[in-house]
Order: sequence, then structure tokens, then C-alpha cells
Amino acid sequence: MRHTRLDKIALRIMGIAVTDPATLKSTLRRSLRKARRDHVAALPDAVSALVFKTPPRPVLSLIPDDAVIGLYAEYDGEAPTRAYAQHFAENGRTIALPHLKSETAAMTFREHTDAFGRSDLDHGPFGLLQPASDAAICTPQVLFVPLIGFTQDGRRLGQGGGFYDRWLSAHRDTIAIGLAWDVQLTEELPHEDHDMPLSAIVTPTRIYGPF
Repeated sequence: MRHTRLDKIALRIMGIAVTDPATLKSTLRRSLRKARRDHVAALPDAVSALVFKTPPRPVLSLIPDDAVIGLYAEYDGEAPTRAYAQHFAENGRTIALPHLKSETAAMTFREHTDAFGRSDLDHGPFGLLQPASDAAICTPQVLFVPLIGFTQDGRRLGQGGGFYDRWLSAHRDTIAIGLAWDVQLTEELPHEDHDMPLSAIVTPTRIYGPF
């Protein structure tokens, strides 16, 4: 019996031939989210203190000198961004973080002014830290994005809300760089038309891309 590429992904993950991308993504999210949490929980403190300290030089070479830098406040085992924010702040860059007015609102970006203390951040929808509602609106030219899974050719599996895909679809010139743990690499991912590719992916041991 001949299987499509998506069939093969389904068979490997679930043991049955399910080809609906949404179902496959949901299954992958559960397994990859657990793998990410387990990986982070097992990291020695000495190792945790060293990873994602400074953007690698090949990544810095992709970033224009005057670019606004978009980051995120890490949550639930995501690759940490605090040291990256501090690096860019020390180099005089404007930093922006995602901001949501509600769980159904479109994602915008607002300025993050305290990269060291995070005193300018409040808890927003989904419990995520975000700039206050009166912080300046910004448009990042370079955006470091969180993810649950990724492939070597730059595909990304996100949380499922579509916030980043919609924002990147409306800002096609953005340099989007994924941050991930090595354990989040997967051989293949289901792909839908609205899924936006990444420009590069950074893990503690490797850089994938630029694509």
C-alpha cells in the first residue's frame, strides 16, 4: 500500500494512518512538550546558566544594525531569552515583546525597557509575561520565536494559537529565528499553507540555516 509523506508521519507517531494535519500537530505537541519539560528539568544548574547566553556570531551577522529586536518571555520550558535581551539592550537595541489584549486578539509588539529586572512586564493572557498596555508599540525587523518542535529545514511547530504565523504572514520581510533545545528536533512535521518558515534556528549546540 502506497502512503503519502503525511501518512508516514502519522504511522510513525501514532501507529495508525491519520492524515489530518491538525490531529498530527496536536499529537506532536503533547509528546514534544513533554520531552522539552523533561529535558529542562534534567539540566544541571551549571549547564542551565551557560546556554543561550549570547547570540552566535553567524546569527548576529543576519541582524541589521538598526533593527528592532523581537523576543519573548520564556514559559513552560521554552528556550530562555533573558540573556539575549540583556545582550541587545547593552548594545543599544530597541527590544519588543509580544502583547495580547485578550486570548483572541491579534498579537502586537510593545517595547521592553527593563531587560535586566523585567520590572516593566505584567502577566497577560495565557499567564505570559508581556509589556504593559501603555508601552510603545514596535515592529520588530528581527524576531526570535519560541517553538515546540522544528525540522532541519526550518519548519516550526508552535503552540497552536497561530499568533506568530499570522504576524509573520503580515510582515513577510521579518527575519524570524527560532530558539530551541536540541531535543525539540524532529525528522518531519505536518505542513499547512498558513505555517510560516523560519530564517534560522539556534539550539545550545548548533545553528540550522540560514534558510
